Amino acid sequence: MLNKIIRYFLENRVITLLLLVAIIAWGLSTAPFNWDGGLLPRNPVPVDAIPDIGDNQQIVATEWMGRSPKDIQEQVTYPLTTSLLGIPGVKTIRSTSMFGMSFIYIIFDEDIEFYWSRSRILEKLNSLPSGTLPEGVQPSLGPDATALGQIFWYTLEGRNPETGEPTGGWDPDELRTVQDFQVRYSISAAEGVSEVASIGGFVKEYQVEINPDAMRAFGVSIMDVMNAVQKSNLDIGAETIEVNKAEYLVRGLGYIKTVSDLEEAVVTVRNSVPVKIKDVAFVNIGPATRRGGLDKEGVEAVGGVVVARHGSNPLEVINNVKGKIEEMEAGLPQRTLEDGTVSKVAVVPFYDRSGVIRETIGTLEDDLTLEMIICIIVIIIIIVNLRASVVISSLLPIAVLAAFIVMRLLHIDANIVALSGIAIAVGVMTDIGVVFVEIVIQHMEKPENKGITKGKAFVQLIYRAVSEVSTPTIVAMLTTIVSFLPVFFLEAQEGKLFRPLAYTKTITLVSALILGMTVVPTLTYYFFSVRISSKNVRKILNIILIAGGIVLFAFTGVYVALALPLFGINNLYAHRWKNEKTVTYINAGIAIFAATVYLTSEWLPVGPQKGFFINFFIVIACIALILGFFSLLINNYERLIRWCLDNRWKFMVIPIVTLVFGLTIWLGFDSLFGFVAKGFETVGWKNFRQTGLWQASAGRFPGIGEEFMPSLNEGSFLLMPTSMPHTGIEQNLQFVEALDKRISHIPEVETTVGKWGRANSALDPAPTQMFENVINYRPEYILDKDGRRMRFKTNRKGEYLLKGGSTYHPEDGFRLIPVDSLILDSKGDYFRQWRPEIISTDDIWQEIVNVSHLPGLTSSPKLQPIEARQVMLSTGMRAPMGLKVSGPDLESIEEGGKLLETALKEVPSILPSTVFYDRAVGAPYLEINLNREHMARYGITVADLQEVISAAVGGMPLTTTVEGRERFPVRLRYPRELRESPEELSNLIIPTATGAQIPLKEVADIDYTRGAQMIQSENTFLIG
Repeated sequence: MLNKIIRYFLENRVITLLLLVAIIAWGLSTAPFNWDGGLLPRNPVPVDAIPDIGDNQQIVATEWMGRSPKDIQEQVTYPLTTSLLGIPGVKTIRSTSMFGMSFIYIIFDEDIEFYWSRSRILEKLNSLPSGTLPEGVQPSLGPDATALGQIFWYTLEGRNPETGEPTGGWDPDELRTVQDFQVRYSISAAEGVSEVASIGGFVKEYQVEINPDAMRAFGVSIMDVMNAVQKSNLDIGAETIEVNKAEYLVRGLGYIKTVSDLEEAVVTVRNSVPVKIKDVAFVNIGPATRRGGLDKEGVEAVGGVVVARHGSNPLEVINNVKGKIEEMEAGLPQRTLEDGTVSKVAVVPFYDRSGVIRETIGTLEDDLTLEMIICIIVIIIIIVNLRASVVISSLLPIAVLAAFIVMRLLHIDANIVALSGIAIAVGVMTDIGVVFVEIVIQHMEKPENKGITKGKAFVQLIYRAVSEVSTPTIVAMLTTIVSFLPVFFLEAQEGKLFRPLAYTKTITLVSALILGMTVVPTLTYYFFSVRISSKNVRKILNIILIAGGIVLFAFTGVYVALALPLFGINNLYAHRWKNEKTVTYINAGIAIFAATVYLTSEWLPVGPQKGFFINFFIVIACIALILGFFSLLINNYERLIRWCLDNRWKFMVIPIVTLVFGLTIWLGFDSLFGFVAKGFETVGWKNFRQTGLWQASAGRFPGIGEEFMPSLNEGSFLLMPTSMPHTGIEQNLQFVEALDKRISHIPEVETTVGKWGRANSALDPAPTQMFENVINYRPEYILDKDGRRMRFKTNRKGEYLLKGGSTYHPEDGFRLIPVDSLILDSKGDYFRQWRPEIISTDDIWQEIVNVSHLPGLTSSPKLQPIEARQVMLSTGMRAPMGLKVSGPDLESIEEGGKLLETALKEVPSILPSTVFYDRAVGAPYLEINLNREHMARYGITVADLQEVISAAVGGMPLTTTVEGRERFPVRLRYPRELRESPEELSNLIIPTATGAQIPLKEVADIDYTRGAQMIQSENTFLIG
């Protein structure tokens, strides 16, 4: 069967070539790289920077504004958790109870389908028994996404529509209204968007601030005012009437449109005189209470976060979002400022994951290219046959394109891990081509086959050669594929991370094997059968080759193009060489030199700052050392194997020493030889581990650290400090402003945007004391959109030429040069944007740490946006490594957490500044303790009293205005000056059953106490 397949494609070469063209075209169409040339329709493999290894998770969020974490935990979170635990497939339930909000994270088994789990949750929520939750509390299912889907963050700013320069001119409440009712809805309509959450600014609301003295004078209670507000905002429909045989729709218009509409609402009538709301309250438009905000480089900002739907293509979603932004920008409001400047609201991104994705995929594309070039160099050196090298090398890109096709069909996303599987397979793919082509060359060199290079005889020769090695090659490939079978059965995070790699590696190897048996024989036939016997034709073709190379170099400036004229010149003078193979050797040398030059220019192993020639010699040295070593091994193999067999015991020293040395490096000296120390300690040498020899050995060989997934260079940091639990909103605003101002002064930092508290989303459970500063730093060298370094024009002195006519030399002193001031030049130098003392991103992070030390703030682990979301999804914590403390109550958890914090700071290998315990208790409370005996004396019920307290202090949303597309709440409360202190609170007016009004202090006491800022639990058990 196998031989029939080989024979069929070899004898039907036209079909084979058509199949090859189809694979190339389809592969180019599905390739995840930025190869949109416009000739082929694009249907690329979905791409992301890293695989989503988060848990199969759903979120249930419940709002109960004004309630403490303890109330939320006991009356909302706990009953909901116990109900949801019974859903099929639930593995774990984590929960967070905070001020006014409950978040429940339901983690399902990996084999549970994402949307099936959502349906089961909705069924459970809709069938909760009556009384499970407090009246008016309604849980909601979060968006069909995870926090890892936060792919696009932006701010709204006033900018000049012509120049794009910031102009300001917009208040935070105006920008928030534009965000909530224009931008958010427009972006939500983009394909693949699950949610657009608003953050920052002020939500506009109508505020009715009651006057207790006026209420007492008119004999009006707070309940009367609440009732009046609720009845003042209503439109009705009254069917139709006919007038002159025409039908008219009847509407009663009563919606609140202005402050005066609310002021004129009647509360009651006293002595035939109406008492209006304006007589007993002050009505104005003000900001609603907020639990989160945004700051951009020290200035308060308004913005939003776009969340991609589960399973969508992040890059495609971002492109859709950008398309929607372009569509709606023309309709965003604008105004003319006092100085005549036009200011138009603009959407300004500050975190765009498409940049990380493109840079990651671009880097992998470059790495695959470099890997193929290295393989080509090795093939040419080993085989010394350009025709064979071309055939073998062509297998690599074709097999990769075929792998992209299968990835698209099997819905395997392209990310750094999946594409690494292709990179791993490149070497084995080369082996397949080498085996098939080299066996053909061996058959051609046999005396009986001399001169057979065309026709059926040559086809038969290729068939016999390929058939001879096809079965062993398949067996060898199956061995490699089977060795990866355990990876396919990995579960949980390990499976999500490594299964794509196993799939892509296997797909690529199978593609290469199939192509090796079908396409390679046909290509071998054409490349080895084409012989130009006419000297004149060869001369003309070589002249064309010389001219084409010179023209190509003139237009592109790529020095590798000069290899073509060298090929042509060498071929023109081929008749001067006595040995026919000399021409082949020279052409092979030219090809190797050209490939090495290209490899050096793209790789630059020791960095661009060292110059091309140093990098070139390093590359040459690497190739020479590696190939020289293996050539030496091949040439002396017989002698080496003979010595090893004759000196078996001496030879065994080598693997034993290698094994021990390798284990020492891997496990560490102390771990590997710890049994020796225990032996000496047993016999009485207690301080054996303190000896100089042991200490030196243990210090030199500490062991290799372990990490589940290495960090990806995302181009951004996420600084996540926290303030103390008692810190108020005003202080948190000052913290985030100070952090952004300090960090923005670091020259390597491009932008910094800080968030305190939470966005209006179930995916963001942060308390007001938690900060997230997104810090975008400049890349070391200026990059294009695909993450490749750009070259700029310089003169002979090494100075960069600027468009204004001036020059800049990096040694003259560091200063930032805008990209648009430099002149692009493909032959120029790379432009470094970091100061000389900044060597790596760790140095930038250290600069950030140095300036972000503020009294009252904790330290922050080194995290990046994607990495942080992965960590929090996996562990429920905001650090890659941490401990969870569980206990019977918050006080015990707090005590245990503090003890662990102290102990961990003393561990030698742990940096003390990175150890911090999230305080579970410490938020200050004002508790109003009701005196039931005194309440009974005045005929006041608990429900009535609590409702008055809630409305007067916290404010109660009574109704919502309808103003076109915009909706604003109407809230009733006491003026701020009458509720700012316990003394003022004790004077709140409470209506009694007899109509009299008494101060709150007559029926309640106000006490200070400490309580929980946030309560966390796992499967109903408290944790910290």
